[in-house]
Amino acid sequence: MRRIFILTLFFTIFLSNYNFAYSISPDVFIQSTVNRASQILSENISKEEKIKQLKIIAKETVDIRGVGFYSLGSARKNLNDKQKNTYSILFENYFLKSFSSRLAEYTNPEIDVKSKQILNDNYTIVNSVLIAIDDRPEIKIDWRVYTKNPDNPLIRDLIIEGLSLARTQKEEFTSILNSNDGNINVLFKTLEEFSSK
Repeated sequence: MRRIFILTLFFTIFLSNYNFAYSISPDVFIQSTVNRASQILSENISKEEKIKQLKIIAKETVDIRGVGFYSLGSARKNLNDKQKNTYSILFENYFLKSFSSRLAEYTNPEIDVKSKQILNDNYTIVNSVLIAIDDRPEIKIDWRVYTKNPDNPLIRDLIIEGLSLARTQKEEFTSILNSNDGNINVLFKTLEEFSSK
């Protein structure tokens, strides 16, 4: 009985240490992510290949579903399960194309993480700057990182010089819905058309 207890205690401690060892600090997570993107952008490969690889990074590091439903606002409460699934697919395609095509225009952007602010167990703000170059001033970039699962942090928002991209996206979608009497199919069509261009 004592042997079983000691064995159980050993595995509990081992697994706790294992989880701790593989959890990643939000600031390290962001620096690692931007370093990966910077390396891709500095490679001598086609823009199409850069976009393909940037999409992979985005899928691994951004909570696309979470960003999508935040962007939809209160309209998400009126969707049935089928519509939610359709929206999630359309938003992911829209997000990945928008994100990767814009970022692919940059050549080796250098971003340095400066600090972090733990808001609560679920969110940490990571502060960074895009290093200035001859034709571009230094730009302040803050990252809202979802940390509920410390082993798998995810980006929920990007705040550039105080402007929240998630909030901007939400305002754009709200405007589309308000202009069309809340017709979600109009928003679906807009997302689909953008992704197919």
